[in-house]
Amino acid sequence: MIQNFEELAVNEPRRDALSIAEAGFEAINTEKVVRCKVQVVSGELNIADKIFKIAGRNVFYVGIGKCAVTAGRAIEKILGDVFTSGVALDVSDINPDSGSKIEVHLGTHPLPSEANVAGSKRILEFLAGKSENDLVIMVISGGGSTLLSLSEVPMTFHEESELFKQLTNKGAPIQDLNTVRKHLSRARGGALAVAAYPAEVISLVVSDVPNDDIETVASGPTVLDSSTVADAQAILAKYGITAETNIQFIETQKDEKYFKRVTNILLLSNQDALSAMREEATLRGYSATVVDSHFTGETSDIGRAIVEKLHSSSAKTAFLYAGESTVTISAGGGTGGRNQEMALSALEYLKHDELILPFASDGHDNTEHAGAIADAETRAHAREKNLSIEEHLHAHSSYDFFKSSGDALITGYTGSNVSDLVIALKK
Repeated sequence: MIQNFEELAVNEPRRDALSIAEAGFEAINTEKVVRCKVQVVSGELNIADKIFKIAGRNVFYVGIGKCAVTAGRAIEKILGDVFTSGVALDVSDINPDSGSKIEVHLGTHPLPSEANVAGSKRILEFLAGKSENDLVIMVISGGGSTLLSLSEVPMTFHEESELFKQLTNKGAPIQDLNTVRKHLSRARGGALAVAAYPAEVISLVVSDVPNDDIETVASGPTVLDSSTVADAQAILAKYGITAETNIQFIETQKDEKYFKRVTNILLLSNQDALSAMREEATLRGYSATVVDSHFTGETSDIGRAIVEKLHSSSAKTAFLYAGESTVTISAGGGTGGRNQEMALSALEYLKHDELILPFASDGHDNTEHAGAIADAETRAHAREKNLSIEEHLHAHSSYDFFKSSGDALITGYTGSNVSDLVIALKK
């Protein structure tokens, strides 16, 4: 998965860290996970410990987010002739298949666009008119909130983009962001379950949020929403943001009848990646510990706390983390991502025998970089290129720093998304 593995693996600790990351990527390979957990046995659909009748039914697919296309193609192959048709709204089609019965619509991320609006409309159109005997299998994954952009007139995706920028610049966590976004779109906050009613819905959730809260993943399009418009407005007030005139809040559906035939199943989370990473680190001779599987907070603070923990650890120690941090930007701001910023914030504090590798499980840390390695080698590269850590941190231009230093991790879109992951090693 790591395209520049050999270029980065210039010493043993780096090779270890990259191999541990590869193990994490392999564990969350969407196609393999779907093939393992979704099976047809004796004319019935088995998912986890649940069994669903498929004989004599139309079986449809709807996919949302960064796993939508990959998961959909796998499900289509598993179902074979039983499969009727489907629609996927994703950010990338990494394996085009002209023979598929699944329509693929590509949108933008992290900001919505006209393509996202068109894709959301198509999904609601596709779900309309389904019968009680129909079965709709949905895959809900990270990136879905941005993709499911369908505001009420006169509001457009432009106003939503501006609101999103303001909230992220204030350091709002994903829970707050998605509570607001649920009430700005006719396709979020349980809306896809409502659109599919009275069909039976199986929603397979790939979690990228802290504590695997399925109400928050992709703004919970198949989950009965517990938040209200008042909650969304309170969040804006908390961050001192005044909604523009065109902002149109939408109350989510609270009638439980629309959700009685919806089964939400957690298909994949960062626990799968962390378990595989810990196993690989152990095989490589490290004493490996999963320290935190749902970190939140300011990126730079987390990076420095990880370094402090490394300082007090013994040789051949591996600390593993997962979660989603935030970057608060006071004004302006360059190009970068949470993971690159974390690596950069840790860089000057790392000792010669320490390394940190934060990376995005979807392979896209707000740029084409998935993340970056920070260690003594990185500092040497920075000196050679006359790169100032302090200046790039102040400008939030971590992408430029690691592109110049040559220490960025590159994978391309992975077709999966289970939050950010961090590997910290002591040689």
